[in-house]
Amino acid sequence: MQKNIVLVRGGGDVASGTIQKLHRSGFKVLILEIENPTSIRRKVSFSEAIYDQNIVVENIKASYAENLDEIYRCWNKCEIPVAVDPYVNYIRLLKPEIVVDGILAKKNLGTNMNMAPITVALGPGFEAGKDVNAVVETNRGHNLGRLIFNGKAADNTGVPGVIGGYSKERVIYSPYSGIINNIRDIGDIVEAGETIAHVENFKIKASISGVLRGLIRDKTKVGKGFKIADVDPRISERKNCFTISDKARNIGGGVLEAVMYLKNIKNL
Repeated sequence: MQKNIVLVRGGGDVASGTIQKLHRSGFKVLILEIENPTSIRRKVSFSEAIYDQNIVVENIKASYAENLDEIYRCWNKCEIPVAVDPYVNYIRLLKPEIVVDGILAKKNLGTNMNMAPITVALGPGFEAGKDVNAVVETNRGHNLGRLIFNGKAADNTGVPGVIGGYSKERVIYSPYSGIINNIRDIGDIVEAGETIAHVENFKIKASISGVLRGLIRDKTKVGKGFKIADVDPRISERKNCFTISDKARNIGGGVLEAVMYLKNIKNL
């Protein structure tokens, strides 16, 4: 076991709040991603390093790493390495002290307590004490960020959080399958009914007026019903497109607390 090495499965916007907290607290974080991540809030998702070689989120740089040498090179430069490793093969090579599942797939894609002395998972799909050591609640509300050491997080409601009085209305799902071609970009001001992208020959229109807070990467292959965009009705909050959300920070604080608590009780 190598102390203070954390493998985080997933580098989307919510997981990136956790990654920021752990990195700034002195842990050596390695992000494990799939070959083609599909983050919506791409400007604050460390997973984008897979495509662009590197990304900076709130003054923290993450860089794509193809092998162990490049991973250690990133750590030596105080950067966060991002590797394509959906089957977590780097666990065998690095023997980390901590594994965090931040995929938020609403189901367990293989994370278990045998992976590391400390295992933490975000949201539903895991049972604390059986699958992992701790689960962090991701459902908005009074219990957001709460640690669960026995049992499960709340079930996924399927209802987006309310922003500016809008919930389901602000999230856009593709009504068709195909390749998306973006017309607008994250941070743009859009009007309700305005075309923001095409999926094949079909127009994708903004559901409400506001700021385009999230938009899936151009040329991504999407399926019918796939989440592709997110509009924030608060035009004055445009800067939020480029910073980690309150939800992600809250969850990240919960993960950091879980890690430190478990290190203490396990005498690591």
